[in-house]
Amino acid sequence: MKDPYLLHIFNPTKNVSPFDVNMAYEADFNGVIPYSNVTLEEVYALTQDTIFSRGSTGVKRTGIFIGGREFGLAIDMLNQARTAMVPPFEVSVFADPSGAITTAAAVIAAVEIWMLKLSGEDLAGKKVHIFGGTGPVGICAGILASLCKAEVSITSHRGADVAQRIADEYNGRYKVDMRGVGSGTAEDILAFLGESNVVIGAAKAGIRVMSKEQIEQAESLIVAADINAVPPAGIEGIDVNDMGVELPHAPGNAVGIGALAIGNLKYRVHYRLFQMMKEAEKPVYLDHIRAFAVARELAKG
Repeated sequence: MKDPYLLHIFNPTKNVSPFDVNMAYEADFNGVIPYSNVTLEEVYALTQDTIFSRGSTGVKRTGIFIGGREFGLAIDMLNQARTAMVPPFEVSVFADPSGAITTAAAVIAAVEIWMLKLSGEDLAGKKVHIFGGTGPVGICAGILASLCKAEVSITSHRGADVAQRIADEYNGRYKVDMRGVGSGTAEDILAFLGESNVVIGAAKAGIRVMSKEQIEQAESLIVAADINAVPPAGIEGIDVNDMGVELPHAPGNAVGIGALAIGNLKYRVHYRLFQMMKEAEKPVYLDHIRAFAVARELAKG
């Protein structure tokens, strides 16, 4: 095949995600080439090997995808690849470690839509608590919500000190203002639940972070979103297919957004970003900001 569309996947962990490989072929890349255990220091040389091998025309049919499991490292790798470009030898780069960026973009876009529907307001000033907030999805979701001017708390079952340390790290890097709170005990959760306008379950699959009894205490809750599709539900009472379905145990008219509903939007975002790589006349660098812009657009439709 002459001039195929090629996608090189730079992955800092042992295994490249089958999801990412499948999605790339779904987006009609002709060849998907995985690289495992790639370090940040190796990205520059790998990128230049990629851009100089196909000529100034072939680079338009070439892309780099950054995988792995760490949000911050993936963004660092994207930036490192960008510095290695030598115009006109430039290719598009897309970062999405463990699908965290597209998932976070989808969940915040969906929450924002339902906040507007129910309250007539956006996320500005709303109190958002993210369970599992120190993982890659939680961190990225927290950053995006904070950029929407929400008052964001990322929670950790390991305690407030751990959560605050991670919040401080990403606050400094991305100029946001998140705080860390503990969620290791029922008392920890009840301490903040009464003021929560939005709760997001972003903990590991199969872990319940909120029970119906706890939801009954969430007097200010407007939207709850759960990314966990593995039973039991991360937030009790939310079905995986729910999109704006009223929560039966909430004291107000709060609604739930389920994992598969979020996943459907995430899939569309992921696919659209791959298409943007292929369609761009000039290289695009697809990070959490670009993913969120696409998620917002698709969520409206």
